[in-house]
This record gives sequence, C-alpha cells and structure tokens, in this order.
Amino acid sequence: MHAPTGLHRLGVVDDRRIGSICLLLLISLCACQTSGVEQAYPSRSLSFIVPWEVGTGGDVASRVLARGLEKELDQPVNVVNRAGVNGVIGHAALVRSEADGYTLGALTEDIAMMHWTGLTHINFDSYSPIALIAVNPPVVTVRHDAPWETIHDLITGLRVSPETLTASGSRFGGLWDLSRIGFLEAAGLDASAMSWQPSQGSAPALQYLLADSVDVIISSLSAVDSLRRAGQVRILATMSGERLPSAPDIPTLKESGIDYESLGSWFALAAPKNLPDARLELLRVAVWNMSKRPEFRESIQRTGFQLRHITGSALESFLYEEDLHNGLLLDKAGLSLE
Repeated sequence: MHAPTGLHRLGVVDDRRIGSICLLLLISLCACQTSGVEQAYPSRSLSFIVPWEVGTGGDVASRVLARGLEKELDQPVNVVNRAGVNGVIGHAALVRSEADGYTLGALTEDIAMMHWTGLTHINFDSYSPIALIAVNPPVVTVRHDAPWETIHDLITGLRVSPETLTASGSRFGGLWDLSRIGFLEAAGLDASAMSWQPSQGSAPALQYLLADSVDVIISSLSAVDSLRRAGQVRILATMSGERLPSAPDIPTLKESGIDYESLGSWFALAAPKNLPDARLELLRVAVWNMSKRPEFRESIQRTGFQLRHITGSALESFLYEEDLHNGLLLDKAGLSLE
C-alpha cells in the first residue's frame, strides 16, 4: 500500500466540498450513460452484506442505509448478515462477490485491524470504497459514585497510582482496547497504567463495572447512555473531535488538553474491487443525496451512530489513516504480526 500525499488525521473531515465533487460525478455519470447497460443499472434487486450480527447497533444502522438505497435506486436491497471471526467472514464474502454493483457491503473498522493480527490478508485496498456513512466514537465511563468527576481526575489518579485501575469494553486488542491505549499514550501514560479486562462486548463489561469488578468502561455512547440517564454511571469524556449531538454536555478529550481523537466504530459502503466507474459514481451520488435528508440523519443517529459523509480521495486517505493508526496501536499491544 502506498501512502496518499498530504495525509493527516481525517476524523474531522466534513462534507463542505462534497457538493462540487458530486457535481463532477454527475457530469461524468451523464457522459458514461451513453451505454445502454449503464442506463439500465440497477435493473434488479441488490444484496447488501453486513458483517455484524442481527440486532446489533451496526446491523440496525446498516438496515437504515439499505432502506435509503432502496429509495434512491428504486430497487429492493436485501440485507445478508455474515457475522463471525471478528468481521472476517462478512468482509471476505464481499471480496469474493462479482464487481457488478449488485452486491454491496458494509466496510467496518475491523478491516483496518484484522489483517494486522493475521486473521486474513484482505484490507481496505481489496474493495471499491463508495462512501463513509457514520461513526460511533468512544466515551470514557465510570460508576456514578466513582471518585473522579473529570477526565483530569482520572488521569491524575493513574499518575499517582499507576497499574491500580482496570478498564473493559471489548476483547483484548479489540476496538475499545485500542482506544484505551491511544488515550493513555496521548495523556503521557503507558498502556500498563490502566490494565484491560477482556469482555465479549460492552454489555458484559458494564456488568463488570456495576459489580465493581472494573473501574472504567470504554465503549460507544449508545452502550452506556441509558445507564447515564438513569444516574448509574458518569461519562467523563468523549474521544470524538467535537461534542456529540446526542450528549452535548460531555466534554471531548481535546477540550481537556489531551490531543487524541478516535472515531471508534464506523462503517462505509463498499463494493468488490474494480467496480465499473459509472456504477461507482452513481452509488456515490445516491449516498450523497441520502446524507442530505434529515430523516436519514435522524434514523442513523437513533442507532447510536453519527452521520459522517466522506467519499472520493478523502475516503481513501481516511481508510489508509485508520489502518495505519490501528496497526500502530496493535503493535503497542503486542498483537501485530506485520
């Protein structure tokens, strides 16, 4: 893989330039539609591969996207769940599909992690990425009666008594564990300053927290928000670049002087590699149109995700940066085999 020029962290990329990009895409698309084949696309139903289990937040958000695509493309979009092996099964199924535009899929943050640990050889360069759809940044959560009122209090406690606190939220080396490592490093602390208790997701990790078996949870806001509203937990900070629309009272790490940002869980719409340009451009425009509709944005936000539209070369840079960032964190965790 070759690094794009002018790389920077793209967690704060917005869509202010997408209007002009889409105008160019539309012009290009019109030029390509002299072919009867392209004029007919799509002429039948599409399949949409989701690498998450049915009922999870990512699955629900993917189904919101599928319904939006049905309206834009005027064809049924059938969701096919292919979960398992930390995302490998679903992502591999999309790679093996025909690049004709009739099989699409959700490209998730797992694609920027699993090849580093030797689970598969596929990576973000194995696809035709269409557009980033949404992100779900992590938050730092403690019990309501914990002695830390702010993220600074927690960091001070870790500096005074390192290796005495434990966090949880995912498997060892999982997404939220990597967020812990990145956060601690940005705060000037070693990853060992707050150890990690592996769990099979946020739900069991929260049980650990409420049972006083761990001190901190790192997870998405949606996983802990009901307990926050019930007064059982306190969220100290979000790792997003800006305050979350659904919880504007929670400060960011950057506001607290900690220069770290994580998009957490995210998903993009993608197709098998070498999707014909005209169909790629048509799908980009379809997603752009959807992203401008308030009902689509609100439906995505109800799943816990935040709409984040990136496409074209900015999306390629985003995927490269996420892959590089997670590779470095997995290396610090001692899990990278590359």
